[in-house]
Amino acid sequence: MTGQRQPGWLRVTDEARPPGHPTPSVTVAGAAARTRPALFDALAVALDLPGHFGRNWDALADVLADRLDAGPLTLEVTDAGLLLADEPPGQLGTLLDVVGGVSAGAREPVRLVLRDTPQRLPALRLRLSAVLGGCGAAAPPGGVAH
Repeated sequence: MTGQRQPGWLRVTDEARPPGHPTPSVTVAGAAARTRPALFDALAVALDLPGHFGRNWDALADVLADRLDAGPLTLEVTDAGLLLADEPPGQLGTLLDVVGGVSAGAREPVRLVLRDTPQRLPALRLRLSAVLGGCGAAAPPGGVAH
């Protein structure tokens, strides 16, 4: 994906969520999702997932696809620089692959919004660039990367 733009379902920003945002959203704190198990636990609570949720990437893809049958969804991660920070970089890439795959096959849109402070956005963009093949590095400072 080098030289290409970030996928349309992904937004990286330091801006607060606009009031009256029309798409239903769930929020997960990056600080509470530093590892895969912690991310799955946080998403299980935020999305009110059933107890039988398998807490793995395939199960996440399945529940997100099922959830989109009910309408569009925005997954917001605050302090996004901490998201999966205690995992190998490939795990962030896998999360993005899961969301992208669900987005490509869903009839309703799913968006992943990664929010953090202006000071931490450069490091987050570098992590994204590494897992997306360089397409996230050219985003404007403090702005939105598409």
